[in-house]
Amino acid sequence: MLISDTPLPDAAVLPPLDVARIFVEPAAAAHPRGRAILDRFPDAERIEVASHWNIPDLHGDEQAVDSWVRTKRTVLVLGVKKGLSCRPNGRSGDFIAPSHSNGCAMACAYCYVSRRKGYANPITTFVNIDGIMAAIERHAAKQGPKAEPNQIDPRAWVYDVGENGDCSVDALISDNVRDLTVLFRRLPNAKGSFATKYVNRDLLSYDPAGGMRIRFSLMPAHLARVLDVRSTPVAERIAAINDFVRAGWEVHLNFSPVVVYEGWTADYADLFRQVDAALDMQAKAQLAAEVIFLTHNEDLHGVNLRWHPKAEDYLWTPRWQEAKTSENGAVNVRYRAGMKGKMIARFREVLARELPYCRVRYAF
Repeated sequence: MLISDTPLPDAAVLPPLDVARIFVEPAAAAHPRGRAILDRFPDAERIEVASHWNIPDLHGDEQAVDSWVRTKRTVLVLGVKKGLSCRPNGRSGDFIAPSHSNGCAMACAYCYVSRRKGYANPITTFVNIDGIMAAIERHAAKQGPKAEPNQIDPRAWVYDVGENGDCSVDALISDNVRDLTVLFRRLPNAKGSFATKYVNRDLLSYDPAGGMRIRFSLMPAHLARVLDVRSTPVAERIAAINDFVRAGWEVHLNFSPVVVYEGWTADYADLFRQVDAALDMQAKAQLAAEVIFLTHNEDLHGVNLRWHPKAEDYLWTPRWQEAKTSENGAVNVRYRAGMKGKMIARFREVLARELPYCRVRYAF
């Protein structure tokens, strides 16, 4: 029986993690952070692997799609991050920081990380957070003060620390995210940033003092119940915004991916009104958003048809989509160029009407 034949897990019922197996590189097991994580999950089976990137039992196994959600919840990988460079970005951040994790315990149907690394792709935690932070600090020191404001931030160089995962869930595994928060709290010219679909209220105690930006991902609730598998319900994400702002976090909204379907603009207008009703004046005064329309992939479409075909009713709409070759050579599909410009304009029009104080940092 395929997973699609049974009800999908409810995020309110299942915990994000119930780690039963840990694939671990020897160097990761010997690292203090690695030992701390292993101690956190003492009952989990430990399997030594040569490389976190090449695990035959996990990556590239087409049969693994039938246990997609279970793998996300029960498997953890521990490795040592080799490449520690900061890459220019210009959208979510000025730079992409070296990843402290890869993969996620959630199972969003449109996730690009899964199609890059292999089936299911549970969380890989990189234990050498000391080296990762040192690389960020060296890079920020070389940048010096930010001379001119841009759409990313008027004063600080912003480093996206969650490009390949969800930091709110990563914080359930180790102190990597807490350590990064401490780093950016003391760097005079830099700020950390990550998008999330999971409300982890432990982060309210991290005291970022404005040095970290959390971007809560939002879409209409009925759509999220289909596409954002195992994530926190949208109403809870919205309800957390005020608390995070009061706790010293900068909070932005991440409308990603924007999915087009019959009636989508009315549903997004309702979403914007929900946000407006929930936010206090402090949260509204600092609000901004990024808007990213859906990019999908034919291979991922095929995978989803096996485990969650209902998602493809929204994601795979050929009458509105066209092929696009990405920067890494992958062939993806996006909304047709002539239509997409009108879609973006319509989205911005509705957002400006319902949330006039919400600045759009970028939209594409």
